[in-house]
Amino acid sequence: MKKPLKITLIVVGVLVAIPVVFVGTTATVNAVATNVEAADRQVYGELVDVDGKKMNVVDQGSGNQTIVLLPGQGTPSPAIDFAPLIDALDDTYRVITVEPFGYGRSDDTDTPRTTANIASEVHEAVSALGVDEYVLAGHSIAGIYALEYVERFRGEVTAFVGIDTSVPGQPGMDAELPLGLFGTLKNLGLVRLIAGLSDDPYAGSPYTAEQKEQLALFANKNSMSPTMLNEMEHIAPNFAEAESRTFPADLPVLLFAQQNNTGVEGWAELHEKQAAHAERGELILLDADHYLHHTKSPEIAEAMKRFLSGASA
Repeated sequence: MKKPLKITLIVVGVLVAIPVVFVGTTATVNAVATNVEAADRQVYGELVDVDGKKMNVVDQGSGNQTIVLLPGQGTPSPAIDFAPLIDALDDTYRVITVEPFGYGRSDDTDTPRTTANIASEVHEAVSALGVDEYVLAGHSIAGIYALEYVERFRGEVTAFVGIDTSVPGQPGMDAELPLGLFGTLKNLGLVRLIAGLSDDPYAGSPYTAEQKEQLALFANKNSMSPTMLNEMEHIAPNFAEAESRTFPADLPVLLFAQQNNTGVEGWAELHEKQAAHAERGELILLDADHYLHHTKSPEIAEAMKRFLSGASA
């Protein structure tokens, strides 16, 4: 073999080996770190039996009215994520945060993440606490799941509160997602690496350093897990199924939405339409990002207390 060709092949071999070694290293680090972090993740809430598995619920406050909180899709630890809002509400209400399968401390599941299955599981968790009358509240995609939930369990739900919730007819929800790629990135440790190199997603919000650390630990565990990926796989069919659904007209509906959502055409108008369908409906627009409760919990709590007390705007 001539020397220039030999050198070229060596260089190519090194260039190929570098990413292989790098990815192998990140995958190993991810596997080891995931096991080590299990002892560092906070133990909170109460595990209840749901469909033969364990689902975590966090029960705070002791008011005469109960609020059941549901998270947005992919929230690593719903109870910690909702902490600013819970702290602003639990002096007046009993607040129950449900962590669906694949979220927070709850088990993963092989049961398909259809709206019907998720609604049934959440109801089983709430029933396990002996609660049969409550305000249903949720963030983001919980707005789609809530339509099915209220239809099936209307006798228990006294009102719905949406925090920048997804709505039927929302554009762009039929897009195909590269779920296989997401799973590969997770297994190779690249999701962890990207998260570690990204800016603080909770900058400007009232979370403590400990809460931020816990949110990161639960994100490392739950992001792009098989359960989460299955829920993402069902986003399009779940939205399609909700296309013709509305909340019952006699159900009080309070909606909070981003004032300037440039990413979704007609965002405010879609929420105005949903609120207008209710005999007692109200929309409040807030100047904040999608996770309104990260920075606007005092305003949200104040408006909820007014609305749920029966007072007019």
